[in-house]
Amino acid sequence: MLVRLSATTRQQPTLIREEPITRRRILRLIWLLSILSVLFVGWVLWRYGVAADAILRGPAWFVDLLGLMTAAGLLTLLILWGVVLWQRGRLRGGGEFQSMSVDDLYALSPKAFEHYVAELFERRGYKVEVRGRAGDLGVDLMLTQNGGRRAVVQCKRYRHSVGPEVVRELLGTMLHERAVHGFLVTTAEISDGARSWAADKPITLIDGAALAQLGATAANR
Repeated sequence: MLVRLSATTRQQPTLIREEPITRRRILRLIWLLSILSVLFVGWVLWRYGVAADAILRGPAWFVDLLGLMTAAGLLTLLILWGVVLWQRGRLRGGGEFQSMSVDDLYALSPKAFEHYVAELFERRGYKVEVRGRAGDLGVDLMLTQNGGRRAVVQCKRYRHSVGPEVVRELLGTMLHERAVHGFLVTTAEISDGARSWAADKPITLIDGAALAQLGATAANR
């Protein structure tokens, strides 16, 4: 079975784990650390510039305390920057994508399975937003291509065969999200009725066997 996933530029892989460090999370941490760094620089300029003379006229213990606070703040920022840049380097450098059998995929937690599927789409050039959580309205992943075209992904870690009702649910989610395409990705088989129902619609069905094949292809690149 051939599954066509549209691609633009290939992105480096992220590591799959229960609580993965994603590019989006790294960017948020960098923004936060940047703000804290600016505040720290402002504090240093105030401490050793504007208010230096006034502080030196204070008690010795107070001056020492401010010095310790400044040193502790600098050390903390350096450690946090080091950790964040190290994680960013791991994401850029990537790691080997792990090929998994259908049984391996089913053994993943629901969250880890969503991130595994997200990684496959990232490697195909999509910008991926992981939404899988309570109140996600049926959207586990939101994909964006160059030009702003969006697609939704539903991840179904099932053992039993997927029927037409799941595909109908996906189509409803696509319409609600105004997405141009939908992907149903599952560890299970997909019934003939579901395939027939999706045949004339902008929906791609990826069953367990096809997913394992896609993972193997990605791992060998």
